[in-house]
Amino acid sequence: MSTPQIVVHRDKELMAQAAAARLITKIVDAQAARGSASVVLTGGRNGNGLLAALAEAPARDAVDWSRLDLWWGDERFLPEGDPERNATQAREALLDAVPLDPKRVHFMPAADGTYDDADAAAEAYAAELAAAARPEDHGPVPAFDVLLLGVGPDTHVASLFPELPGVRETERAVIGVHGAPKPPPTRVSLTLPAIRAAREVWLLAAGEDKAGAVAMALSGAGEVQAPAAGAYGSRRTLWLLDQAAAARLPRDLYPPASP
Repeated sequence: MSTPQIVVHRDKELMAQAAAARLITKIVDAQAARGSASVVLTGGRNGNGLLAALAEAPARDAVDWSRLDLWWGDERFLPEGDPERNATQAREALLDAVPLDPKRVHFMPAADGTYDDADAAAEAYAAELAAAARPEDHGPVPAFDVLLLGVGPDTHVASLFPELPGVRETERAVIGVHGAPKPPPTRVSLTLPAIRAAREVWLLAAGEDKAGAVAMALSGAGEVQAPAAGAYGSRRTLWLLDQAAAARLPRDLYPPASP
C-alpha cells in the first residue's frame, strides 16, 4: 500500500491540463523502459476533462499510441455507442483523434446481446485481463502503469459504491453491478483488488461537491463506507484535486496549489 500524495491545482481546467501532461510523461517513460505502456481510463467529468486536455496537449505526439494498451475501470452496461457509455465519451474526447492500435483498446462489453447480463460481461472482461497478465504481474490482471479514477460525491470510485456488495469483493477482478444508486443502475466494474494491482493509481476530483468525499476518503475512513479510501497503487497513489475539492482537507496535508 502506497501513502497518498496530494497535488492541488487552482481550478479544474488547470488540474486537467497538468494531469494530462503528467500522464504523457508517465506513458513515454514506460514505453522507453518496457516498450509499451498500459493505462486504465475513467469516465465522468474529470476523466473526460483529462482526455480532452490530452487531445489538445502540444506534447501528445511524444506518445507512441500504437504501443499503448487502454483498459477501463468501469462501464455502463448499455448498447454500443450509447452516449452514456464511458467508451463513447472517451472516443469523442480523445481516442478517435490518435493513432491507437484497435487490438490494444480493451473496451468493456456492451449490452448488445453477446452477453446475457452484466455478470457475464464482467466474466468476459476478467478473462481478457487474465490473458493479458504476464507471469511477473503475479495476479489475474496486468500491473497497469497508471489507473485513473474519478471520485464521486459519495466517495464511489469506478462503479464501487459505499456499502454495496461490490466494494466488499475480494476474489474476482471484475464484477457486474446491479442497483447502482447513480443511473444507469447496471454496470461492469473492476474491483478493489484489481485496482490495487496498478503501479500507480491517480484519483481525480474537482469541484466543491467533491470536497466532503475527498476529506472523508483521506481521513482514515474504511473502504466499505468510502470506496475511494481503498483505492491505491502498489507504488504510488496520487490525488489530483482543484482547490474547491481540497477545501475541507487540513492545510498541512498538501503543498500550495499550483499556479
